[in-house]
Amino acid sequence: MITDSTNFENDKVVSSDICIVGAGAAGITVARELIDRKVDVVLLESGDFNPKPELQSLNVGKNVGIPYYDLDATRTRAFGGTSRLWNIDLNNGHLGVRLRGMDKIDFEKRDWVPNSGWPFGRKNLDPYYERAHEICKIGPYSYDVENWEEDSEHSTPLPFENGKIKTTIFQFANKDIFYNDYRKEIEAAENITTLLNTTILKINATDNAKQVSSLQAVSGKGNKFEVKAKYFILAMGALEIPRLLLLSNDVMKNGLGNQNDLVGRFFMEHPHLWRGVYFPSDPEVFDRSELYKIHNNNGVPVMGKLTLHDEVLRKNKLLNFTTSIHPEPMLLLDKVQESFRHIGAAALRGRKAENFQNHFKKCINNWDALAYASLRKMVGGNRKKWFGSNRKYFGFKLNIMAEQVPDPESRVLLDSVRDKFGQNKIKLNWKLNALDIRSIRKALEIIDSELQRANLGHLDIELEGDSIPPDIHGGYHHMGTTRMHNDPKQGVVDENCRIHGIHNLFIAGASVYPTVGYANPTLTTVALSLRLADHLKNTIE
Repeated sequence: MITDSTNFENDKVVSSDICIVGAGAAGITVARELIDRKVDVVLLESGDFNPKPELQSLNVGKNVGIPYYDLDATRTRAFGGTSRLWNIDLNNGHLGVRLRGMDKIDFEKRDWVPNSGWPFGRKNLDPYYERAHEICKIGPYSYDVENWEEDSEHSTPLPFENGKIKTTIFQFANKDIFYNDYRKEIEAAENITTLLNTTILKINATDNAKQVSSLQAVSGKGNKFEVKAKYFILAMGALEIPRLLLLSNDVMKNGLGNQNDLVGRFFMEHPHLWRGVYFPSDPEVFDRSELYKIHNNNGVPVMGKLTLHDEVLRKNKLLNFTTSIHPEPMLLLDKVQESFRHIGAAALRGRKAENFQNHFKKCINNWDALAYASLRKMVGGNRKKWFGSNRKYFGFKLNIMAEQVPDPESRVLLDSVRDKFGQNKIKLNWKLNALDIRSIRKALEIIDSELQRANLGHLDIELEGDSIPPDIHGGYHHMGTTRMHNDPKQGVVDENCRIHGIHNLFIAGASVYPTVGYANPTLTTVALSLRLADHLKNTIE
């Protein structure tokens, strides 16, 4: 049953066995696993079926770190949560999200990555990844390119020689699975009651803070009521979960679960950067690059990306890294001509151009583009006659998505500004450091070296030094603010996603990630939510 708390009276009490806060991918996944079980479940959603401006305003916050998106634009208060923001064109009439699990190395403690290491390895999560594939309605649990190659000369991986660089696969799921398909299942479930327009203001704990007794909720009209349960699961995302824990400071003055000042810390994103150009040695590469575009393979939208082998990451002490490649028409013509003109103008004045070495290198490395620009002027409209259809592209632009170092100073904090319910809004202080940027640059240098070694072309890296590029951005991937560690001095939740010291309070979602790899968080979130649901079923039954 799905209903609405808008007309609830003040002081009403809602009781259940399990209370899940947040009807996004994590909360819906846990709820589905409890359908037809001998437990009563209440699923609370702050929004309605569709986003509403007055509810979205509750997400407004302040960015005080690296420039970031407006916080109310990065998540959705509505049934289905942030899945409503998935917007990749799948070329089949649908919008969706790219999916991939984390690599084995992402779970390991790495001496060159501070605060790295999960309480368990990927092997522990593999069965849940397989189930997550079924829930997300995608293909088999395999990301090795060999399992996705097609018998087509137009869709072949780049043939690197020694295995340092490899092509991996991302799969894509439709965006409406959670807020459309699974809404129908949850609505029909007799043991699940979903309350829309229900915002949680505070978590009420016992005097010793060992157990949660209830949640203080408010309806869309502002009427306050109480939700009681035996077990509570917070599934509102890596910004709202720490906010609620910090606001719940009646018993613990620093907030529930925050006895070691860890709640809100270690906020992570995937640094995204359009930087670097791959110039193939053979223009036919453009015709053979269908693998690196979104395409349909046995009914599943997939896409190839370049990444580094685990042993390369270990040897060079790098963070995990991936990049997609995108053919761009006449990509560097203007850029190369600008460098050429800059050198020429200085020479006419009898001077050496400023940054001569960089401009000269760009001209030499991209001589084909410079030559093309000159010949284009001579042949005018006969460009195709001279160069053929393959010459409409000069390079592939790189779209980088990388891992971030877990940094305790990158964090979510409470602001003094309050929302319409009188709750403190949040401040996000997203931080990156030199290692994050240095790792990206080094990864690009290795790709360039391997392209040249295999006679595949070269890379114009377009990234110098370790300073944070002004155009770096995230992907709405909020992770890490209630990190998992079996030592309460190093994490907010244990390996079962239970908050340390509180018997019946759990967290579902990407906020528990200790490290984040490069893969979008959705598939791992679903897998961890399945694992949590199994733990709850074993605990209750």
